[in-house]
Parts: sequence; structure tokens; C-alpha cells
Amino acid sequence: MNRCALLQRLWRLEGRRHARRLRRALADPETAQGALLRALVERNAETRFGLTHGFAAIRSLEDFRERVPIQPPDALAEWVAAIRAGEPAVLTRDPVTRLVPTSGTTGPARLIPWTRGLQRQFGRAIGAWTHDLLAEDPALMGGPAYWSISPAGPQAQAALASAVPIGVDQDSAYLGRWLAPLVDATLAVPGEVRRLQALDAFRYATLLFLLHARELRLISVWHPAFLALLLDALPRHRERLLADLAAGTFTPPGEVPPEAARALGARLVAQPARARALEAHDFLDATRLWPALRLVSCWQDARAADSARALAARLPGVRFQAKGLLATEAVVSLPFAGRLPLAVTAHLFEFLDDAGRAHWAHEVKPGECYRLLVTTAGGLYRYDLGDRVEVTGRLGGTPTLCFLGRAGGVSDLCGEKLSDAVVQDALDALLAGLEVRFAMLAPERERDGRPGYVLFLEADRTPAGLAGRLEARLAENPHYAQARWLGQLAPVAIEPVRDAQRAYLQAEVHRGRLGDIKPAALDAREGWRARLGAARHR
Repeated sequence: MNRCALLQRLWRLEGRRHARRLRRALADPETAQGALLRALVERNAETRFGLTHGFAAIRSLEDFRERVPIQPPDALAEWVAAIRAGEPAVLTRDPVTRLVPTSGTTGPARLIPWTRGLQRQFGRAIGAWTHDLLAEDPALMGGPAYWSISPAGPQAQAALASAVPIGVDQDSAYLGRWLAPLVDATLAVPGEVRRLQALDAFRYATLLFLLHARELRLISVWHPAFLALLLDALPRHRERLLADLAAGTFTPPGEVPPEAARALGARLVAQPARARALEAHDFLDATRLWPALRLVSCWQDARAADSARALAARLPGVRFQAKGLLATEAVVSLPFAGRLPLAVTAHLFEFLDDAGRAHWAHEVKPGECYRLLVTTAGGLYRYDLGDRVEVTGRLGGTPTLCFLGRAGGVSDLCGEKLSDAVVQDALDALLAGLEVRFAMLAPERERDGRPGYVLFLEADRTPAGLAGRLEARLAENPHYAQARWLGQLAPVAIEPVRDAQRAYLQAEVHRGRLGDIKPAALDAREGWRARLGAARHR
């Protein structure tokens, strides 16, 4: 048995207890969720939030609902401000170890508290998933994996003043102190690669380490477009990759900090035989590069569905597994037993129906659609995630879910989570002083097939540099900045339109909407270029 297989076997054994716990909980989600709630309110009763909302008097799920109002995302800001100032026991008794940026609904970004308790909750879900995965296909343990939970990219929020570190930790930090080093040793690409700030260098380093991993068995990413763009870069760097593979060197394109280049280069071992074997390869067929690759795990719901199908066509013979709904704030669902059940052992969940009524996990109905609320050990209580899901059935007594998309005027093509309120603020600032008759941001496909956003503008003039300044405002959202940095989104375009208000109203009337048409700074639907007759202009 090789070292990688041995370590993955240990990882599977560690996950077995989480899988057993999940199987028991799936049969009785009401009991499992009630136990989670009792543990959370008892542990955090003496925090400022717990004292404010009377945690000590909470005895049941219904008590909790009566005492704690639904928390919109931006209600978190005042509590996080106290954490940043160094105040202890604000939301949780567990110390906050870092604040993780995510997109805001009415501002550029929010900071989500990360605690040891929240890490344990993530670990329960991820442990159950990986145990189930490796038990179902033991051959996955025969080689390394490329497993990325949090994508690479710039972390602009890290510069904010705070008593607590701000930013995303290593991917394996989700797994805990002792398991993380074990898992790191099974990964094809070391975590340090994601720290490279130049996109070409990041992609090149990732590809080089992947080429070194001939026995690669598993790839787990967020959006399928992330992997597709990585594969697109293979032919462009072919000669350089082959040279570095043969010599065991790291000579990325562009400038890389010398210490980073040395550290990554020290991890590489010369593989001249593999380089010679690949010399006749055009690098267009990825399955020939990694003949042992067995599974790709990625998003396949909502806006990711088309990208997932296109990626699967490029990797014939490789099984694709739909990744569950995983957010910065919480694990909502996970692949388990061939389904996507709610992560009932991780966090406490509620489901809001279209009438605004809240339901517990054991109360929801298959075929119905809901908006998610979550309560976590990181200090989120009845927190509105803004995600809409459909209940597709049940596994035991627990609902299985399909992610439908973002609710409440949010556009999410590949994880960027742009909200109408944020776009409106940006347009108000950038278009001040103009005579604006129509201004709306909407997604469109560019000529190269990439999605991107277009500002359809009817005004007395188009200010010079507007596209660049709008891009900078949108990039204050860390998820948008990430998607742009990775090349998943095209740059913002400005497209002048004429008589757009009439065309917009006419299009909405054709959809059967007459009495409830409301102007919006952001429309998440594609196709407005054709409806408005826009003229392309960057």
C-alpha cells in the first residue's frame, strides 16, 4: 500500500464516526436538530447575544424561534464590529479565530466569524461525505486528490483594522488541527499555491503539480468553470510545463516572489520519463494526462448546470458528483448515499416558504421551494443565507435538496453573489450629475462564451472610464473580485441603449407582469442585449 493510500485510509476511518452519526440523524432530523439547538444555546447563554435574547430560558425549538428574530445578513455588522474591536464572548463563548469575507447584500462585503466550534461542524459534514465517497469507491484512495474548498484569489479585506485576523485560511483548516496535516499530505497541489496573486502563476503552478501527480484520482472544486479554465491553460504552457516536469523546477510565467518560487520548487521532483511520455501529447485530452482520474466533484445546480455538462464532455469516462450546497457561512447539503440530504448534524436549519412562514427540517414538503435560515456554532442565529432550495425528496426522514439560486435580487453566475442594493449604490455614485433615463446591470455571454455583466445605459453622455470604475466598485465584493481574477467572468461592458424604458416595460408585459413592474439596478436574467437593442461599447 502506497503512502497516499495509507493516509487516505486513515482519513476514511476518521470520517466513519461522522458518517454513522449522520445516518442516525437522517432517520430522525427533529431529534438531531433539537440536540444541536440545546447545545448551542447552553454554551452561548452568557454571551452578549445570548443575554440579549434570553438563551437561558430557551427549552425548545419553538422557544428559540420566539426569542430570536430572523437575522438579515447585514444585521451581523454591529456584532462583528465588536469582535473586530477585541470584545470577547460577543456571539459565541468560543473565541473567534478569524473573520472570513463574503459578499454583502447592501454593502461591499460582510465578515463571517470563524470559531473552533464552527470548524467542528464543517468537519462533521465533510467527514461524513468523504467517508461515504471513499467507501463507495475505494480505488479513489490509490492516488492523490486535487481538493479545493476555498478558491484562490485576492483578499482585500485583510487590510482592515481588526483584533482578529481577516481572510480565508488554508483549505484544509476546515478539517481541524490534527486531520489537516494528514489530508495535506494526500493533496496533489500544496496549499501554498493558492497564495500566488498573479493568475498566470497560480494556474501554471497548479497545472505543474497536477502533471506531477500521474495517479491523480479525485478533483473537487467549486464551480466547474474553474476547472475548465485551468484545463484551457494547458496547451498554452505546454513547452514550459514539460521542461519543468523533466527538470523538477518551477519557472512560472511572469513575476513570482522569489521565496514563493523557491518554496514551491523545493516540493518538485524531476520526472524526465513522464515528460518524455507526454512530449507527443497536445494537452487537449485531459484524460490521457491523468488516466487514473475517477471522479470530479463540483457544483451542478442552478447556473452551474451548463458548465458542468460541458466539463463532463471534456472528461469522458470520469464520474461527476454533484457537490452539495456549501457556503462560507455553513454546509447546507452534502453528497451522501447517492443523494444530497440536509447536513442535519452540522447546523440548525429553518425553511421559509413564500408566505414567510418558517418550517423545521422535519416539517418541509417534497416539491416545495424554500429560503434557508441557518444557526451555527460560529455565532449566526436564524441567519438568512439568501439561498433558495427545492425539497426533492427525503433520505430517511431528512429532506434532500436542490439549489435553485439566490433570492432577493441577487445574481450568481459563478459564485459572485451580486446584489441589487450593492449595484444601486455603485450606480448612484458613478452616475451622479448625469441625466439618466435608464441604467440596469445584467448578465450576458461574451463572444468567447464567458459570462459577464453589461451596464445598459441611456443617459445624456457616457463618462470616460465608466466601465473601469464600475468594475472597481463591484470588485469590493470579494466573490466578484475572485471570479474576475480567475477569469470566470468577463470584464464589465457599457452598452448604450435608446428608448430603453419602453423596451424594458414591453418585455415585462410580455412576461405577464403589468401591475408589479419595479425598476431594478440589477436584473439576473440574460438576454437583455437583444431585448433592448443595445449597441456594444466598452
